[in-house]
Amino acid sequence: MKFEITNDSIYFTRAGEVVRLSAAGSDSIRLQASPSCDIKELNYTLTPLSVPSTAQIMDHKAVLETGSLRAEIFENGRVIFYYKGKQILREKAELTFDAKIRYYRNKASGLWSARVTFDPNEGEHFYGLGHEATGCFDLKGCTIDLQHVNAKATVPFVYSSLGYGFLWNMPSTGRAELANNRTRWTSDAAKQIDYVVIGGTPSAVAGTLADLTGHAPQMPYWATGFWQCRLRYETQEQVLEVARRYKELGIPLSVIVIDYFHWTEQGDYRFDPRYWPDPKAMTDELHDMGVKLMVSMWPTINEHSENYRRMLDENMLIRTVSGSNRLFEFYGPQAEIDPTNPKTREFVWNRLKENYIDNGVDCLWFDEAEPEIHPEHFDNLILHAGNGDEVGLLYPYYYSRLVYDGMKAMGRDDVVTLSRCAYLGIQKFGTLVWSGDIPSTFESLAAQVKSGLNMAMCGIPWWTTDIGGFYGGNTESDEFRELIVRWFQYGVFCPVLRLHGNRDGHDRTRDIIEPTGGDNELWSFGEQNFELLTELVLLRERLRPYIFSQMTKASETGIPVMRPMFFDYPDDEICYSLGEQYMFGDDILFAPVVRQGQTEKNVYLPAGKWIFTQDKSVYEGAGFYTVSAKINEIAAFVKENAEIITVF
Repeated sequence: MKFEITNDSIYFTRAGEVVRLSAAGSDSIRLQASPSCDIKELNYTLTPLSVPSTAQIMDHKAVLETGSLRAEIFENGRVIFYYKGKQILREKAELTFDAKIRYYRNKASGLWSARVTFDPNEGEHFYGLGHEATGCFDLKGCTIDLQHVNAKATVPFVYSSLGYGFLWNMPSTGRAELANNRTRWTSDAAKQIDYVVIGGTPSAVAGTLADLTGHAPQMPYWATGFWQCRLRYETQEQVLEVARRYKELGIPLSVIVIDYFHWTEQGDYRFDPRYWPDPKAMTDELHDMGVKLMVSMWPTINEHSENYRRMLDENMLIRTVSGSNRLFEFYGPQAEIDPTNPKTREFVWNRLKENYIDNGVDCLWFDEAEPEIHPEHFDNLILHAGNGDEVGLLYPYYYSRLVYDGMKAMGRDDVVTLSRCAYLGIQKFGTLVWSGDIPSTFESLAAQVKSGLNMAMCGIPWWTTDIGGFYGGNTESDEFRELIVRWFQYGVFCPVLRLHGNRDGHDRTRDIIEPTGGDNELWSFGEQNFELLTELVLLRERLRPYIFSQMTKASETGIPVMRPMFFDYPDDEICYSLGEQYMFGDDILFAPVVRQGQTEKNVYLPAGKWIFTQDKSVYEGAGFYTVSAKINEIAAFVKENAEIITVF
């Protein structure tokens, strides 16, 4: 075994492994370890930065330092990380005598299953890993599968309460075990182990993460308003009727959305002319009313599509190791496009541009973005970028890039693409992530609040949910009518306010293979709710300049708009346990009501003076307060002297 320093990087070589430690960014050190003894430059979505660092070889170890972060690698291969002199992360041996630091097992594909284990730290809390309705805010004690499925987007990054971020730079399926006896990251299939440790406060780590994976663009002002969506508008005239009614009622509407099966065949990427005879006239009228149009797109394609044969013959579809390439059954077997192939992205974008964008459609909704496959065997997929179990988590990244590259080539900067899934770096493509097809229950609402805060820690500031949940909501029931108000209140204080769902009770039918859910407009939930929801839309409208300014900050600094309390108050230990309240920008503290029948909310106020938005009374932090939160009230506070108090 030996140490060597080359270009300010430390190389450690022993039988069966070579390790490289290098500076990756501000207070950031990257470890790459290869069982094939050949370090490969596999950055994936990562852009390492050139920063000053020092490397030296000492007795029995080598040391790399950059900023306040230090990594020491010893003769047995173990690496220990220190931030400002304090140990934060220590690789853990799997065998006695400190043997088996990092584990590899060769696979038939020539890849390796690989894992690295760390010692647990007492009192440590973890946040991140994308969104999943675990019901957990602090992920310590959780085991998370590193795999995309509907309502679960895996973003392999966590922030630790000890003051560091951990980025698993491996887009393979696997597991993250944030257990009490160990922390372990496992890859099902990889060429090498690759991770980055970033030291710092939440805001400092967020900035470095954005520098390493990409900054979100400036969100267009139009995207900060109210979005109207449902499953689904069946015709061109229905869309216009809804937009006209909002206009007549004087309710500001920013975006209206056309959901799936507006097309001819899956994979045709165009309106069915029987029900959408003049898309350009429709978009022109919407634009005259100040409304943008978003249209749904799926990655599925069937053999009846006009594009199927060419995409199949030119290898633009996902292939399989065994069995048919029909990966999804939805009114017939469906194949899936492969956006990791540049040729696929170009071909599909040209179809989308010709049939949607050139007809005035403003933005696209990329559904099924995991992609959804059944069974969920990513090791059966063959993508242009590699085997599915090795690179499958990249799918939504390249799916969103498809639109971004096309829009930018047109000279468009106002790119907003709604996606059901996410991966590290997807934010730089103007991607708005939503949490998928979730149930219409109070339990689901509570889980979404925690999920959104964990996503905020992953460098992806544009995030939202289906207000009211997607399925199981009956608009005639008292429970759902209460839920829709509480969820809408939460939505007002999310990066995007989007009303969507498949409502029970009013299915329409016509000669189309997919039935339509019930009405889902503001006036669909009873007269009293209509008044409450209208007031909430008007509140959002007054908040838009503030939200836009905070979105600008997110773009420039990587600091998300919706963020956990500890983000702004990292020295307040209580804030690491608060999963049902959060900061919305720099000045607003919001605590959503997430339980049926609840009329009061217990809120923790950090140190400082806070103004209660309901009556403008002043509260002194730090401490817990119980405030009124009736169905027509919100539990929100504003920092003393913040001008935003005037909008409430």
